[in-house]
Amino acid sequence: MKVAIMGAGFSGLACALTLEKYGIQPDIYETGSEVGDRFVYGEIFFGMTARPAEDCVSYLADELGIYLNPVYMIRTMSIHGPQETAVMEGRLGHSNVRGRHEKALEKHLQAQLQSPIRMNSKATYEELLENYTHVVVATGETTLARQLKNYDIALTVSMKGCTVTGNFDLNKVYTWLNDAYCPKGYGYLIPMSNKEASLVIAYPDYPLNQNADIHALWDSFFPRVCSDLQQTLSVTDHFEINHYPIGISRNSRIGNTFFVGNNFGSIMPFLGFGQFTALATGVYAAWDMCGMGDYEKLTRPLRRSYDNSLVLRKAIEQIGNEQLDSIVKWLDTPIGHRLFTMKQINLLRASSYLLRPWLGMKSLL
Repeated sequence: MKVAIMGAGFSGLACALTLEKYGIQPDIYETGSEVGDRFVYGEIFFGMTARPAEDCVSYLADELGIYLNPVYMIRTMSIHGPQETAVMEGRLGHSNVRGRHEKALEKHLQAQLQSPIRMNSKATYEELLENYTHVVVATGETTLARQLKNYDIALTVSMKGCTVTGNFDLNKVYTWLNDAYCPKGYGYLIPMSNKEASLVIAYPDYPLNQNADIHALWDSFFPRVCSDLQQTLSVTDHFEINHYPIGISRNSRIGNTFFVGNNFGSIMPFLGFGQFTALATGVYAAWDMCGMGDYEKLTRPLRRSYDNSLVLRKAIEQIGNEQLDSIVKWLDTPIGHRLFTMKQINLLRASSYLLRPWLGMKSLL
């Protein structure tokens, strides 16, 4: 068996590490000059989307054999609506750094790897098919999956983010819901150290947002963040992404080609994060190649999570600032706090099932 992995991101590295455990050394082809996205930013492993597993990082280690070194445990989330604010507390997840940063999880995974990574690779999918028995498509971009007609786009997203300096509580993250500066999307701040944080706004490219000016939205958003944090933040680095596709593969596997990470459909349409799914698909593809499971079957729960997330994304399309404030206000009640943090409840799945009938009624109106 000869395995080629296209991409040295989360899913590609997870696949390679798992293959190595079973005596298979893959060849890894990376188009960049080093591992990690070209932007530095913060992301979150959300425990509430992986119930009944309370701790995603522990689950990845104990169940999937992937060992990560996240930055900090998130114990507080401050959710800001247009007027209302809710503060949620508990073991909510882990924050981590992505991209070309010394603390990036990609660097941590690379350090555990024995297989060489061929940087600045120009190898094509067609060339790899000729020389390898198995090809794992783990590129961050979904171009190849779309060219192979194996990817359905649900929506595209535009984002603007930066690294800011200030004073931050390492165990606290912030999110903002307000159509005035992230229409049908959200903003968030994730500390990367006591003095640095990642600040981002993201919104879908719906027709109602076709005239949105991301720079004008940012100019409204940034002062609100400074006001809510009660400090003056300074920008040290920034990035912008326009019309980034979010979708899912039609088939997890075609022949001996495995679609993992973004090419599988790891980004959740509602929250936008997809680290857990990216890592899981990499592991599951390796298990299949090692005769330890069927990749299509193993990824079915991940597809259901994607579908549930898409339902929540569609629900957000139907509401405005008044309803957002009502949701935030409800979250700040004892029942809201309890449901948000109960490990026995998969909040993503429960919310999806509750909203499906309502969305069906809305489509008839």
